[in-house]
Amino acid sequence: MGDQHIVEHHHHAPDWSGPDSVRHPAVGRAPVVLRGRVEEMARLRAAVAPGAGNGVYVLHGMGGCGKTAVAHTLFRHAVDHAGRIGFWVNASDPSSLRAGMLAVAADRGASDAELTGARSGLRPAADLVWHHLDASDRPWLLVLDNADTPAVLRDGGWLRTSPTGTAVVTTRQAAAHWWPGAELLRFGVLPRADAALVLQDLAPHAGSTEEAAEVADRLGCLPLALTLAGGFLAHQIIDPWNLTEYRQGLDGAAGHHPVELIDRGAETGADSRHLLSRTWQLSLDALTAQGLPEATALLRLLACWAGDPLPLGLLAGAGLGTALHPSRVESALRGLLDHSLAELVPGQVRCLRVHGIVLDSVARATPAEQREHLVTTAAGLLGALLPEVPERGAQPPAVLLLAPHVTALLRRAVTWGVAPEIVGEVVDRVVRLVVAVHRSGDFAAALALAREALDIAGRVLPADTVPLIRLRTRVGRALFRVGRFEESAAVHQEVLDDCERVLGPDAPETLEACWRLGSPLYNLDRVADAVLLNRRVAREREAALGPTHPLTLIIRKSLLEMAGHPDAGTPRERDELLAEGPAVIADCRTAWGNDHPLTVGGELSYACALALAGRPDEALHHARRALSGYERLLPPGHPLLLNTRSTLSAALYALGRREEAIEQGEILVEGRRRVLGPEHPWTVHAEGLLRKYRAG
Repeated sequence: MGDQHIVEHHHHAPDWSGPDSVRHPAVGRAPVVLRGRVEEMARLRAAVAPGAGNGVYVLHGMGGCGKTAVAHTLFRHAVDHAGRIGFWVNASDPSSLRAGMLAVAADRGASDAELTGARSGLRPAADLVWHHLDASDRPWLLVLDNADTPAVLRDGGWLRTSPTGTAVVTTRQAAAHWWPGAELLRFGVLPRADAALVLQDLAPHAGSTEEAAEVADRLGCLPLALTLAGGFLAHQIIDPWNLTEYRQGLDGAAGHHPVELIDRGAETGADSRHLLSRTWQLSLDALTAQGLPEATALLRLLACWAGDPLPLGLLAGAGLGTALHPSRVESALRGLLDHSLAELVPGQVRCLRVHGIVLDSVARATPAEQREHLVTTAAGLLGALLPEVPERGAQPPAVLLLAPHVTALLRRAVTWGVAPEIVGEVVDRVVRLVVAVHRSGDFAAALALAREALDIAGRVLPADTVPLIRLRTRVGRALFRVGRFEESAAVHQEVLDDCERVLGPDAPETLEACWRLGSPLYNLDRVADAVLLNRRVAREREAALGPTHPLTLIIRKSLLEMAGHPDAGTPRERDELLAEGPAVIADCRTAWGNDHPLTVGGELSYACALALAGRPDEALHHARRALSGYERLLPPGHPLLLNTRSTLSAALYALGRREEAIEQGEILVEGRRRVLGPEHPWTVHAEGLLRKYRAG
C-alpha cells in the first residue's frame, strides 16, 4: 500500500477590519434640507471649486450643532456637482482613523504590499496615504468626521495639505492651537426661523410654522434636538402627536422628562453621538482622560443655573470639595471651552454660556447624592455676588444678569427634591435679587421675577414659611409700584394675616407686612387705615430699635408723608405728625449724612406733607432739596425723581409760578409715560395736573 498524503485546506477570511466604504458618508439621519449655514456653505463650496486645493477647514462646535450635517452636504456637492472624489473617514478614535485612511490610500492606488507594510508598522502609514492623495489623478475632498481628539491626528501626521484636494475636519475641539494653518468655522445653534423649518421638513403635518418655532425655542434651536424631535413626530403611528402636544411634553406634561422625550426620536440602535442624553458625556470622558475630571464637576455646578449668559465673576472661589478645588476651576473651565461645551460671551460683563439642553441633560445624569451640595454651593456663589441691601438706582450690570439664574437654581432645587431648608436658602437669593431689580426702578421685571419664583417654590414650601412670606411681600410691593393697588392690598393683607397667625404680632415680618399694607390703602383713599397701620409699626420699632434705626426712620418718614392729608386724623393729630418733619430729617442727617437716600427721602416726605397741608412755600424749599439730592443719587427718569417733580410742580403752581409748574409737569408726564406706562394711575394723575397747570 502506498503512502497516503492528506492535504488540508484552510480558508481564512482576510485580516481586515477597515470600513466597508470611504466613498459614502457614514452618518446617521442626514438632513432633508440643510437649513441655515448659508455663509459657511458658501465658503466651503468655494473650497471645493475647480482648482482649489491645499486647504484644511475645521468645523467646530458643541455636540449636536450639525457639523456632520454640514460636512455631509458639502460632500454631496463636491461629488455630485464639483467633479471631486469624496472620502469620508471616521476620526473618532485611532483605530477607525487608521483603517479609514488606509482605505483611502487603497482607493488611490496603494498596492497590497504597501498596505501590508503600513498595517504591520514597516512603513509609515500616514506618509503612504498622503503620497497617494498627492498623486491622485482627480481632485478630492477628504472629510475627517468626529475628530474630537486632535492629538490623534497631530501625533500621527494624519492631517496635511495637498494641492490635489481639500480636507475638512469636524470636531468639538475649539482650541486654535490644535489646528495650525487651518481655517476655523464655528457652528452654534440655528436661527429661529431655520430651526422651525427643520421641524417642518421632518414632520410637515405636525403643525404650523409658529408652533414649530415655539418648539424650536424650547429646544434651544439645537440641530440634534430638532432632528430627534422631528423624527419622533414623523414616526408616531398609534397616536400621532402634533407640535403643541410635543411642546407640552417638553414642559413636563404627563410626567415626561424633556431629555428622555427628545431621545425617543432617535433611530433604533443609535450611538451615543445621536442621543441627547449621551452625546455630551463623550466630551466629558475625553476631558477625564486628559486629566481634567474636574470639568465634569464644574459642568454639574453650571447645570444648577440657566443657559443664559452667566457672569464669570460668579465662579470666583467656586469649589466642590475634593471634586473641584477652587485652584482647578480655571483649567476645568478651559477644558469645557476647548470641547465646545461652553462659550465665552463678550460684552460689558464677561460671561459664560452653556446651552440649556446640555444643562438639562447633565442635571438629569447628576448623581442624587451630589445634588444638595451642588445647590448649596450655587446658592452661596449667588449670595457672594448679590448685594445684601441694594441701594436705590442703577444696579451693577452683573447683578441684573442673574435673574434667569436664580429662578433656574430654584427650579433645579425643587426638581431635584433637595431639603426644604436648602430651597429656602435659594428663595433668599431670589428675594435679594428682586429687591435689587425693584430698586433699579424696573418694577414690572421685579414683579415677574417674584411671581415666577413664588410659583416654583410654592410647590414644596408652605405659603406661611418665612422665605415665602418675604417673597410674597415683594410681589405685593411690586404690584403697588405698577399701579395695581387693590391687588397689592390683597396680597399684603394675606401676608399680614399669615404673619400674625404664625409669627406673632411683634415679629419683624409682621411689622413689615403692616407697613407695606399701608401704601396701597393710602392710594385707595383708605387713609385712616393706612395711618393706623403706620402708627403701630412706628411705635413697635421705636420701642425695639430706637428712633434713629434705619427701619424706624423709614416708618417715621412714611408716616410723615401722610400727615398733610385731611383724612390722616384730627387737626391736632395731623399737626402733631407734621411737626415731626424737622426732627425726622435731622435724625436721618445725623445718622446717615446729607446725601443718604433716607435723608433725601425725608426731605421729599416732608415736602409732600407740607404741600398737602397748604404750606407751599415751605414745601418748595424741601422739594428742591429732595430733587437736588435724588439727581445726585439716581439715574434720570427714576420713579423717585419723578415723584419729587410731582411735589415740586404742585408747590410751584400753588405759589403762582405757573410756567415753572408746567415745565416740571411736562417732565413728570413724559417720564411716567415712559417708565410706568400710559395707563398707570400715577401717569393719569400727572396728566391731570399738567392739564390743570396749563388751564391756569
